[in-house]
Order: sequence, then structure tokens, then C-alpha cells
Amino acid sequence: MNTLVARMYGVLRRPRATLAAVAQAPSWAPVLVVTTAITFLCAIGFLTTRVGQQALVDQWERTAAAFGQPVDDAGYARMEARAANGGFALLYAAATTLAGGPLLAIVTAALLFVVLNRRGANLSGPPPSFTQVLAVVAYAGVVLALRQVIATPVDYVRESIGSPTTLIQFFSMFDEASPVARFLGVIDLFVVWWIVVLAIGASVLYRRSTRSIALALTGAYVVLALIAALVMAVSGGTA
Repeated sequence: MNTLVARMYGVLRRPRATLAAVAQAPSWAPVLVVTTAITFLCAIGFLTTRVGQQALVDQWERTAAAFGQPVDDAGYARMEARAANGGFALLYAAATTLAGGPLLAIVTAALLFVVLNRRGANLSGPPPSFTQVLAVVAYAGVVLALRQVIATPVDYVRESIGSPTTLIQFFSMFDEASPVARFLGVIDLFVVWWIVVLAIGASVLYRRSTRSIALALTGAYVVLALIAALVMAVSGGTA
């Protein structure tokens, strides 16, 4: 479990043992660089194709409609021109990758560190350092990088930029404009997996129940999904 590749593989196969080893010798920068690079290459590779550019435009249009802001022909043409711009595609891929990679890891680690340290009064020894928490969170991000690797070719075939691993894929009988469909469209199976890995890592660091941490994190995720669905419903969107 001492090499980067072995640890990344171990997160997927043996998360508890792997994250225990990570906590013993925390190192977050290498894995964050690798997962960020993987995600960025997948994103830019998709967005430089005609299929990816059209999928991005369609996603923008659906998002605008979902929030009650339908797009006219002129607006659609502007979105097409923007998506076809190579420089914009590069910036868009970089921004989304940084937001869903390093920024997400740092924010998640900070929240876990603050919340669990406040509730870790029963720890017999000193609380984990922020570096340990960040290392565990960074390695959990391997799950999200794997999602991108799997989703990119699937999205190309589907000609869609929407995640192919959300629950709505299994409930196509719902009208996509309904609140239920919007809620299911936010719940991603790989994000749930990521949450479970985070819970395992936090339980290793803080010697708390994995189940209780996983339930708390999953509950927060569900609440955010409900809020997103509610906002779209209230906004009067139709798609």
C-alpha cells in the first residue's frame, strides 16, 4: 500500500485497509494531481468533439429551461458558438475539473475536519491532523475520477453530457420535468460510493461508526438533491 498506484487501486478494492495506510503516511498532492489530470483529459477530450459540443449546448438549454428560462433561437446560436470555441472549451473543462476535484476535496476535508473534531471528544489520543483528513478525502476522489473515465465514452455514445450513473436512468417512466425525476437525476451512484468511502476514511481517522457517518453524509446529499429539485419546480421550468 506504499505506492500511489497501489493506494488508488486499494481505495476501490480494500478502502478501509488502504485509507488506514494513507492515514499512517498522509500524502494528498500526488493523488490529487493524478485524479485531476484524469478528469481534465476526459472532459477536454469530450468537449473538443462535435458530439461533446452539441451535448454541452443541449445541457445548457435543458438547465435554463429547468429553471424557467427558455432559450430562443438567438440564444441557442450564441451557446453553439461558445461551445465551438476551443479556448472556451479548455477553460470550461479546467473550471469544472478544478471545482469537482481540488476545490471539492479541500472544502470537504475542511468540513469533515471541523465537524468531526468538535464531536471527537471521546478520542483517546490527539485528533487527526488536517493533512490526514485531506489525504483521505483526496484518495476517496479516485471514485469520482473513475466515474469520469466510465461516463465519458458512454456520454459520447449517448450524445449527452448528463451523468449516465444517476438514478433517473433506472426510472425512465417518469416525466423528466417532474420533481421526482429531477430529484432522481441528482442522485448519482458514484457519488453515493464516494460518500461511503469518505465515511470509511473518517471512521478510520476518528474511530467512529462508519454507518453513522455514512448516514449523516448521505442525508446531507439527499437534502441538497431535494433542495435542487424544489428550486427547479418553484422556478416553473418545463424540462
